[in-house]
Amino acid sequence: MIVGNLTRDPELKTLPSGMKVTSFSLATNRVWMKDGQKQEAVDYHNIVVFGRQAETSAQYLKKGSQALIEGRLQTRSWDDAGTGKKMYRTEIVADRVQFGRRSDGSSSAPSSEDSSQTPDDGFDGVDTIDYPEEDINPEDIPF
Repeated sequence: MIVGNLTRDPELKTLPSGMKVTSFSLATNRVWMKDGQKQEAVDYHNIVVFGRQAETSAQYLKKGSQALIEGRLQTRSWDDAGTGKKMYRTEIVADRVQFGRRSDGSSSAPSSEDSSQTPDDGFDGVDTIDYPEEDINPEDIPF
């Protein structure tokens, strides 16, 4: 599980099987004290997301957006065509992606006030629940 900010816009691709896959990089910051001095370091993580989460991640996440990623580590290897050397890449295969805030303070996910960014999920004509403005009195609850 890691929390960080995207270093680049997500890249959405489609596999030959038709499954969607999105990749992006996440930067995590660490701060600690050493000999009374504040120390800082940044680590970069490659993230891969599959399926429906890949589509929503590509749609709503942008460079600078904050995200919480839950997943597993995976290391891939291949032979570089130019040099013939064995190359390795360790990435996080996300099981779950939660959107956070962008670096400008706005939300990554669409808000109810911003209808221009609502997903096309086929629920345009569905009624929504209007919650009361006043506080609910616990004594009014019948159970």
